[in-house]
Amino acid sequence: MEGMTRALIALTSHSELGRTGRSTGYYVGEAAEPWEVFRAAGYDVDLVSVAGGEPPVDGRDENDSTQNDFLATAGVTDTPRAADVDPAGYDVILFAGGHGTMWDFPDDPDLARIARSVYERGGVVAAVCHGPAALVNLTLTDGSRLVAGKRVAGFTNSEEASVGLTDEVPFLLADKLTEAGAQHVPAPDFTEHAVVDGRLVTGQNPQSAHAVADAVVKLLS
Repeated sequence: MEGMTRALIALTSHSELGRTGRSTGYYVGEAAEPWEVFRAAGYDVDLVSVAGGEPPVDGRDENDSTQNDFLATAGVTDTPRAADVDPAGYDVILFAGGHGTMWDFPDDPDLARIARSVYERGGVVAAVCHGPAALVNLTLTDGSRLVAGKRVAGFTNSEEASVGLTDEVPFLLADKLTEAGAQHVPAPDFTEHAVVDGRLVTGQNPQSAHAVADAVVKLLS
């Protein structure tokens, strides 16, 4: 693609973890690792969130230099709203995970608008862990589902059970992706696993964030 490659990393704005009384949001590593990979590849990287402002955090490693750099310099304290983002010029959108995505990603019309535009202009749509929640209802201009007939990865039912949230999330991600016509391809729990099908790149869990970003770079090189 001509000019500097531009990447957009999407973050959830949802902060309540079902009925648990606990907070949720996005997993910092799932945004920070792709951010680092993309910047190392020379990309111009922007952030976006559903509601704008500073998205809520669900999990970070305070000793991780990449995560600390991301939080300090990526602009996470003042993200634009998805509704205010023009998708023109972006070559990839990556949906970072965190349990918050399960509530606000699936039905957000502006995230869908951005992803549809990027994909239909020949760009890449990527998502990791719970980030594929953005894909379960995502349709293209012709009405077809983007994931229909494609191999995908995403947080598995067994991983959800292992963190004790099967009955708290609004749906099980792997099941919903399958219902949307995708072929969900699982790997052992909490192991690195990224799946590439055309210009769709998905990863199973936090351990897969780096691999997803690497796959995106390879597709766009």
